[in-house]
Amino acid sequence: MDATLSRPAPVSKKGGGAGKRRPLVSARVLPYLLSLPALLTCIGILIPFITAVIYSLERYNLAFPQARRFVWFGNFIHLFSSAGFWHTVYVSLAYTVLTVGVELLLGLGIALLLWRRSLLTNLLSVLLILPLMVAPAIAALMWKLMTNANFGVLSYLVNAVGIHDFRWGASPSTALFTVVLVDVWVYTPFIAILLLAGLRGLPRQPFEAAELDGVPASFVFFRILLPMLLPYLLTASLFRMLDSIQQFDIIYAMTQGGPGDTLLVFQVQSYLQAFTFTDIGRASAILMVLWVITYALTTVFMKNWTRLRERAHGHA
Repeated sequence: MDATLSRPAPVSKKGGGAGKRRPLVSARVLPYLLSLPALLTCIGILIPFITAVIYSLERYNLAFPQARRFVWFGNFIHLFSSAGFWHTVYVSLAYTVLTVGVELLLGLGIALLLWRRSLLTNLLSVLLILPLMVAPAIAALMWKLMTNANFGVLSYLVNAVGIHDFRWGASPSTALFTVVLVDVWVYTPFIAILLLAGLRGLPRQPFEAAELDGVPASFVFFRILLPMLLPYLLTASLFRMLDSIQQFDIIYAMTQGGPGDTLLVFQVQSYLQAFTFTDIGRASAILMVLWVITYALTTVFMKNWTRLRERAHGHA
């Protein structure tokens, strides 16, 4: 064979370089571009937050703009010395504890019922998200119509079973029960779907071994299932706790914070201060207190998160 045929043809430097394209973005610039959306989001959060902090330190009433001035912690001193504020704290925490507790129990029960895969459970899992497709304010208006004393279907059913003059959200004794019922109807599917995803992602080996050994169902539930499901329970609790303590739409659509001050939670109280009494300073101070409470609850939760997760993995 001729030596010239076996020798590789020389590659032109111009042709070889033409196939290579320079990257559009330098490797040094790329991390900054990727973090840019997070930076813009952070700025978008900080601007209204800092504005609210400034307002909370001012005597700022829209009806008397000429009297606007810094009072520093005057708004907070007025809040902490008011019995109405401590009533707001109590109602907000009671609403949070009741809704999160009931929704966790119901969500866990529903998830356990739908754990085994079948055509029926798959269909029910899809139907379960229907309440989540309804805006909470719209759901509250639907329930307000259903609990109307004159033509509400729920009022009719309650009367049919012998409970008369049950006034639902119109009575201070039953208003909290009514809004908790609406919140449970709207948000229980969220917890159920989250826990169902956790259940279906658990390994099957511990349960199969317990079944072969004849371990009692109560032992399997409390010593195997719950510890393995604990991260999902904690996540669902955190999401619902942060949402419940800031609840506005359901309560305002149902009762506007009433009757009287029965359901004046943080968000409703702040809304009334800002848009009814035009007192922007005190409304902002209420929201700052709500932020501090939310931050404290989240911090305590996250400090215990790692320890509880490690314990759950140790049981697994």
